[in-house]
This record gives sequence, C-alpha cells and structure tokens, in this order.
Amino acid sequence: MCLVICVLYYKFFGPHAGILFGKHHLLENLFAYKVRPATNKLPGKFETGTQNHEGIAGVLGTMEYFEWVAKEFGGEYAEGLQGEGYTGRRLELKKGMTAIRAYEFELNRALLAALETVPGLRIFGLTDNRRLDERVATFSFRIGDIPPRKIAEELAKENIYVWDGHYYAINVTERLGVEGVGGMVRVGAAHYNTLEEINRLGEVLKKIAG
Repeated sequence: MCLVICVLYYKFFGPHAGILFGKHHLLENLFAYKVRPATNKLPGKFETGTQNHEGIAGVLGTMEYFEWVAKEFGGEYAEGLQGEGYTGRRLELKKGMTAIRAYEFELNRALLAALETVPGLRIFGLTDNRRLDERVATFSFRIGDIPPRKIAEELAKENIYVWDGHYYAINVTERLGVEGVGGMVRVGAAHYNTLEEINRLGEVLKKIAG
C-alpha cells in the first residue's frame, strides 16, 4: 500500500493553514468538490474561492520567527544537526525547533512538579517523570469538587489564563466521566513562558484549593 496524498492541517503560533500535496498525475485525476466556475486544472481546482492570504503571510512570519530562534538560541545544536545532514534553511528551522523542544521539556517538568504540590489536584494523563519526552507541557486537571470554570475565573483574576470545559474533546471528557460536571481545567506552557510563571501558577492553585 502506497500513501500518495497527504493533508497537513494544524495551527502553530497564530496562523491556521492547510497544505495538500501529492504526486502531480494523481492529483490531476482526483475529483475535486468545488464551485462550477473554478478551474479543473491544478492547482486551482483545489483552491476554491479567495485564498487564505493572512494565513499564508502568517506562515511566512512563523518560519522567519523560527529562524530567529535558531540564531539566538540554537547554536549548540548546529553541529549535531549538520551531522544528520541538515543544511541551509532546513538546518535553521531544525535548530529553532530543537531549542524550543529542549526548553519546553524543562517547562514540562516544572509544570508537573507545580501541579503535584496542589492538595486534591488530579491530573488526567501521563505523570511519569521518566516519560516526559512522550508528552508536551499541557495538562488537564481537576481540584476536588471545585468547578473547573470557577478555577479558571480565579486564575484569571491573577492574570493567569487557562481553558476549562471539554476543549472540543467531548468524547474524552465523557469517557473520563467529567463532562457532566464541568470538564477539566487545561493549562499549557510554551517557550515564551518562564519557570517563575509556572511557580506562581502553583502558588495560586494552592490558594484556590484551600
């Protein structure tokens, strides 16, 4: 079985952008659901209507940002990545993402440690320190019977912003048995966060937990 067409769609640092790519002759023969005036030729038959110009510009800005991160923080990873065959812009992007991953791993460890000090707090998901490389620094939790919305509101008063509810993962919250009681609180750290901010989150959650 050969995979000939891939669709990538995700959001990263702002823009939502989708990419469809595949072998030219296969895309030519692939039926496209489109409005009648749109062309039947590539690439137009898959680009119905006005393109996502702001998203395209945002993707360019994101790539340039990753390159800046690489120049500022990725120097220590250059030699190893060059040894793996990375060169040019690919090398810069890989350096940037590697630097971000290394820093976010430390945030991941700190966030887990901070949450585990809060009385009555239950984390849903992987909490094994030896397996932190298998997860990102985003955690969902509940504190006893305190409604997640109330926790989010109390955190907001301290200028700490989190999600509460099901975050569109309704099947998950239903399976966990929390959908009918407000879901969960979700907090995530990214490379622009600091260890000091995570420590402050832990202290505020302790006050909320009482």
